[in-house]
Amino acid sequence: MISKISNQAPIMQATELTKKTSGDVHQQFSGYLKDALNEVNNSQIASNEVTRKLVNNEGVELHDVLIAQQKASVALQLTMEVRNKGIEAYQEIMRMQV
Repeated sequence: MISKISNQAPIMQATELTKKTSGDVHQQFSGYLKDALNEVNNSQIASNEVTRKLVNNEGVELHDVLIAQQKASVALQLTMEVRNKGIEAYQEIMRMQV
């Protein structure tokens, strides 16, 4: 025989706490996206700074400059690919017939 589950109230309360409005999700996603773009920008700035130090002979090794430039390049390429996939997905949604 199947017995009643008497502890449903805490489960329902927990699910209600995890529900978010679309505005909250939009705000959170926007924050993640902004942070990611700032991180890419910071890597580009760091790469430029290390390159400047090498040119001015401020004690920076060439391999450190190359590593910083490669990190910045990969971060920018990844950002561009994510942007392209986002645009592709948007265009595909717009082509859908309702």
